[in-house]
Amino acid sequence: MDINAPAPSPTGDSPATVGVPRLAIDGVGRDFRTKAGITHAVSNVNLTIHRGEFVALIGRSGCGKTTLLRMIGGLLAPTAGSIEVDGRSLWSGSQVDASVITKLGFVFQESNLFPWYTVLDNIALPLELRGVGKRERRARAAELAALVGLAGFEKSYPRELSGGMRQRASIARALSTEPELLLMDEPFGALDALTRERMNLELQRIVLETRATVVFVTHDIPEAVFLADRVVHLTPRPGRIRQIVDIPFGKPRGVDLQTDGAFNDIVRNLRHDLDEED
Repeated sequence: MDINAPAPSPTGDSPATVGVPRLAIDGVGRDFRTKAGITHAVSNVNLTIHRGEFVALIGRSGCGKTTLLRMIGGLLAPTAGSIEVDGRSLWSGSQVDASVITKLGFVFQESNLFPWYTVLDNIALPLELRGVGKRERRARAAELAALVGLAGFEKSYPRELSGGMRQRASIARALSTEPELLLMDEPFGALDALTRERMNLELQRIVLETRATVVFVTHDIPEAVFLADRVVHLTPRPGRIRQIVDIPFGKPRGVDLQTDGAFNDIVRNLRHDLDEED
């Protein structure tokens, strides 16, 4: 072993990428052409996210949160600005760099599991598509099923699971390729309040264990404050960053935090700022 070689970073990054932001968004905008003219959905967004950060995006419906996330995820090309993942450009005009896309994982509001696949096969699917051998991918899928609390349900089908369990499987599938950036678009929005609270605790645990970098879209302000290291507030259309709020609480966080005065002050101030936009 070379004793002079740089030590690996705590997040597993190579020495070449240590110090480079996980995600750098510079002057990003997106316009849509409609029969009525051009709609400016997102305008001049600048945001830097570092390794291991959990950043939540909030704002009014239609403010461009999902549009921004889709641009970060390689699903929608920006019409202005640049997006870099680990210092590499995601987009070249309207073309996405496929080698950068492999660094990303996406979780949607709907679990989007294949109903004819078992939990294990759904989780392993991205690995199968990448040519990973059956034994290796099934072993990895079993590890992830246990990580998200689905041990014992590996042979179940999506129709046999609750909504929360289906989302656990969806998160496990997104983690199967060990993404460097996990993008989540209101993943718990369709769940009841108690299930959503449990999933927030589970997501926090999973992120801490995997050291994932997360961009998380939500309409729920307490959820954003509970999960995030920073909350990014986007203005109504066109979506611009109105403010970025640092969340000062350490992790892991328990549900009792939501009765804390400082926690509720942050929630109240954010809600007031959104109300001002009416």
